[in-house]
Amino acid sequence: METIYLAFIVFLAMLAIFDLVVGVSNDAVNFLNSAIGARVARFKTILCVAALGVFAGAILSNGMMDIARHGIFQPQWFTFNDLLCIFLAVMVTDVVLLDTFNSLGMPTSTTVSLVFELVGGTFVLAMLKMATNPNLGFADLVNTEKALSVILGIFVSVGIAFVFGFFVMWLSRTLFTFNYRPRLKYVAGVFGGLAFTAISYFVIIKGLKGSPVITKEFSTWLGNNVATIVGITFVASSVVMQILHFCRVNILKLVVFMGTFALALAFASNDLVNFIGVPLAALSAYEEFAGPGMGNPSFLMGALNESARTPFVYLFIAGVIMVVALATSKKAQNVVKTSVDLSRQDEGEEMFGSSRAARSLVRAFTHAGDSLSRFVPAGLSRWVDARFNKDEAIMADGAAFDLVRAAVNLVLAGLLIIIGTSLKLPLSTTYVTFIVAMGTSLADRAWTRESAVFRITGVLNVIGGWFITAGAAFTACALVCLAMYYGGMVVMLAFVCLAVFIIVRSNVNFNREESPEEAEVVFRDMLATKDKTETWQLLRRHVAITQQDMLDDVWQTYEAIIDGFVEEDLRKLRRMQRKIEAVRALKKRNRQRQLVGMRRIDHQLSLEKNTWFHLGSNSGNQLLYCLKRMADPCREHVDNNFNPLPEDCRNELLPVKKQVADFVLRSERLIEDRAFDQIDALLEEEDRYKTTLSALRKRQLDRMQDVGASSLKVQLVYLNLLQESQQLVSELRHYLRSFKRFQA
Repeated sequence: METIYLAFIVFLAMLAIFDLVVGVSNDAVNFLNSAIGARVARFKTILCVAALGVFAGAILSNGMMDIARHGIFQPQWFTFNDLLCIFLAVMVTDVVLLDTFNSLGMPTSTTVSLVFELVGGTFVLAMLKMATNPNLGFADLVNTEKALSVILGIFVSVGIAFVFGFFVMWLSRTLFTFNYRPRLKYVAGVFGGLAFTAISYFVIIKGLKGSPVITKEFSTWLGNNVATIVGITFVASSVVMQILHFCRVNILKLVVFMGTFALALAFASNDLVNFIGVPLAALSAYEEFAGPGMGNPSFLMGALNESARTPFVYLFIAGVIMVVALATSKKAQNVVKTSVDLSRQDEGEEMFGSSRAARSLVRAFTHAGDSLSRFVPAGLSRWVDARFNKDEAIMADGAAFDLVRAAVNLVLAGLLIIIGTSLKLPLSTTYVTFIVAMGTSLADRAWTRESAVFRITGVLNVIGGWFITAGAAFTACALVCLAMYYGGMVVMLAFVCLAVFIIVRSNVNFNREESPEEAEVVFRDMLATKDKTETWQLLRRHVAITQQDMLDDVWQTYEAIIDGFVEEDLRKLRRMQRKIEAVRALKKRNRQRQLVGMRRIDHQLSLEKNTWFHLGSNSGNQLLYCLKRMADPCREHVDNNFNPLPEDCRNELLPVKKQVADFVLRSERLIEDRAFDQIDALLEEEDRYKTTLSALRKRQLDRMQDVGASSLKVQLVYLNLLQESQQLVSELRHYLRSFKRFQA
């Protein structure tokens, strides 16, 4: 029995290593975003600074381990077998949940999932124990006060992060303005000193306290001399920063590097419990079980009430694994900067759509702002507007925002997370970092009337993802824990095998080389350049690529709709309906990206090409509407099991399908080859074919006069297919003509 239990502990340790690697790979974006977004240095330099912070945070994170030991449950009322069920259920559920959410592309958090998995597993076992022992109450089994404080800490941190991000950024921008260089000679020392002192206070005073790397005597001395240490640090660092500024050192870059280090440290010290806290708690429980418990599975685990004193070697090994994962992870090296895109200072792609809640919030705050502006003196309003003149912004080539915002993002997010860590509240680094970035971008007037509704929708989507994560984690872990409790070793082994299978599958999928699509690369290049001529060339290329891809979808969908109707294949018709909606959504996204490019090119050129750009876009929409008007009645007809298409109509329709699809395919190839000289000939050929379609429509109208009522429905659908085929050819001509005029 002890051997089997030991095997489970080893399995938990293996899962801890896997979680460390995946966790760092997924969350690296949290502490790399601001430095990358401001382009402060090369990626490798930023990565080295972050790696130092990750390693330091790992070896200072001992205090957080108590969350997994006794932060949620009261261990003195649980046996070793009970806790093993909880720990295994938490780790297995975590693997399955994270894999599912990653596959769906939904936002999630390792902190939120861990806490609610522990709550779910503990809750179900507490209910079982209370049912068998009426003398036990819920508060006896669950650490309700601590659990509530942890849960509230996670969600309250969202509001705190947004409010602090907004006000600190507003004050910083008012002080520095976007043209910050002339003002640095007066405030560089104080600003850098404040940032360094704040970071040092929480790293040294709060971080080292309780860490296994220092003695109790030194920890006590630190606690007794806080004010003196802070005062000396502020004065000394301010003087040093001012001297460095006089020596032409960019203080804001230095602050960004310090903030990157601090945020990486905060991530490691706060989130390490998510990856190794449960396995370490399980190891402590096993040591009690095999020692004082003498191998008795019913032995109560009251020893876990003691604070964790994690051996330094475990923290050191965890730090090394995290640093190696950060340095070698392909995902970390190809960071998808969601928060950068949403907080970009200038125009960029809006990743999220518009929601009713976001529209209501924007409308309410716009009205509130208009009302408040009446009470603000005109002179003060003009002065503030002058401080926020974005035309004076100093940003590196390809940067999403300037160094002032990057510094505020990093320092503030790091401080908030380290404060939570010092209070032993496992905040979500992902969401604190994200929400701080949203608050600072709002204060920096990066959210315009044109983009605010989309960015608020993004924020609401992320927050909604928390609740989905929390509910799924609680429910799934509770069910898994219940199954393990009643199923015993067999069910435990089954879930272990499931977790191993998912890990292997995830690694195989993750290691597959998936190069980004060409249009995606072109759009990133278009955002990175400020040269209007280069932007125009990239815009032309992006339009051509997306138009070609859409025509490829159009001819395939057109053929599939005709085949599905003729063959009465309901599944194919439903699949084409879904595909049309997906292509329409993709086209809308590409049009938003191209509008960004149109606003970045030369104004005179934009006026010249504007008509042809919108004509091509509208023609593309009409092509998709033609397909939709074909697919919907065909699907309804087949779904209702109405009469099939007669043989004579089928013999007429199939050649039409072949010819129209051929026109679309040839148009796609002309766009791909940029064969402008061949477009006019194809347009003439398509125009002549419209006469053939008109003749077929007239023949069908004559035929419908003689059919009976039972065949009228299928004849109407066939007529609709002919009409829409003719309209599709007509819109294809507009599509090609606009492409030629836009690209010429």
